[in-house]
Amino acid sequence: MKNTQVCIIILNWNGWRYTIECLESVFKLDYESYRVVVCDNDSSDFSLEYIKAWAEGRLDVYLPLDSPLRHLSSPPVSKVIPYRQYNREEAESVGDANNADYPLILIQTGANLGFAGGNNVGLRYALQQNIFEYFWLLNNDTVVNTDSLRALVEKAEFYKAAERMVGIIGSKLMYYQNPDILQGVGGTYNKWFAIAKHIGLYERDNGQYDTEEVTDATDYPIGASMFVSKIFVQDVGLMCEGYFLYFEEMDWVQRGKMKGWQIGYSWQSKVFHKEGGSIGSSSKGADKSEFADYYGLKNRIVFTKNFFPQYLWIVRLGFIFVFLNRIKRRQFKRLGLALKAFWGESL
Repeated sequence: MKNTQVCIIILNWNGWRYTIECLESVFKLDYESYRVVVCDNDSSDFSLEYIKAWAEGRLDVYLPLDSPLRHLSSPPVSKVIPYRQYNREEAESVGDANNADYPLILIQTGANLGFAGGNNVGLRYALQQNIFEYFWLLNNDTVVNTDSLRALVEKAEFYKAAERMVGIIGSKLMYYQNPDILQGVGGTYNKWFAIAKHIGLYERDNGQYDTEEVTDATDYPIGASMFVSKIFVQDVGLMCEGYFLYFEEMDWVQRGKMKGWQIGYSWQSKVFHKEGGSIGSSSKGADKSEFADYYGLKNRIVFTKNFFPQYLWIVRLGFIFVFLNRIKRRQFKRLGLALKAFWGESL
């Protein structure tokens, strides 16, 4: 396990403050064999310049004194952190010989490619290096325990020794502001209404999900932390970029299942998530941005068409409740967006 190489891929979009706090915790990991790749989806807030300033020791992360997780990102790691920067075309063709001495790689994707598109740029770079056995896709609005990566590698090696085809392993997701409260340990999916639900949501973590049996009840890992094997990506392919936002991890899992792949879970890997921070919007229904609300609804239709077309009629019928819900919330402007989502129209 000591020499098992991992590429940590962090996607940034107008969120450099979140990203550098995440990086501070990542560079405190007690596992040594990793490299970090930050993919920037053409941010308009000069994110890469700020991240470079941080890596050069010219910018510190700001953490409130009362932050419950201040210890994960402070005191700051030693700077300077050597880095290289590429555009998308360069990153997808550069070989490892050019990057062996750079623990941090910065990639400008050139456009807002969405969750899958931005992460896929990082995955293509990592595959091109030909040294990584695993890829850790980690949201930029997270911080991690020092042993969180080690736990994921150990769980992946456990599955390998047991000859189980596990392609994606999820972490235990906790709320950043309430670090004893679960965001989820995985998710379940209702095919009839195309609705996903996190297992353990809002529960206090008392170890009730610290068991391998959780995977039996789990349909997908939560996308804020996905530990993916190289052979899974080579067999199943990259994430589908047609969703832009939401449902990408479920699509990946379903395509994997068709080839015999399973999902795993490491409760020892704790990740603390500022829910919705990576997209600049809460993920809670009433507080979602119109942008996030639209894609969450549209992709119910897209995902159902792709994998469960026999349920499409009832998923469409369920939009009656969507419309009534928006009226109840007095979100009248969103009725048009919901109708566009219903017909699969673009914004």
